[in-house]
Amino acid sequence: MTDKGKLYEIMGELMYAVAMADGVIQDSEKEELEKIIADHPWASTIKWSFDYEFKKHHSVNDVYHKVLSFCEAHGPAPEYVEFIDVITRIADASDGIDNDEMWLIENFSRTLSEKFIGDLDKLHE
Repeated sequence: MTDKGKLYEIMGELMYAVAMADGVIQDSEKEELEKIIADHPWASTIKWSFDYEFKKHHSVNDVYHKVLSFCEAHGPAPEYVEFIDVITRIADASDGIDNDEMWLIENFSRTLSEKFIGDLDKLHE
């Protein structure tokens, strides 16, 4: 799998974690996922990884930390902006964004930002 393919596999996993954050994946979240990937060049990869996590009943915490670890090791990528947009849309699809979903979204963004800014600071020391 290419580097970009792995990134979009990870995006599917992140979408699963956010959709499951409240304990149940709502029909509206599944519908939003389908809208998001309808014309996406990596649709099959994203859908496969989302479905895999769902079928295996992996915990939100385990999946989220796997995603975060991968992204931290991978380093900065422009795709992360898309990731945040997509997970926000998934979370908002079912009666708005709840506290658990908001925590995942904000923590993902903050953790990666702090990591990459810290890495840049180390380069300038």
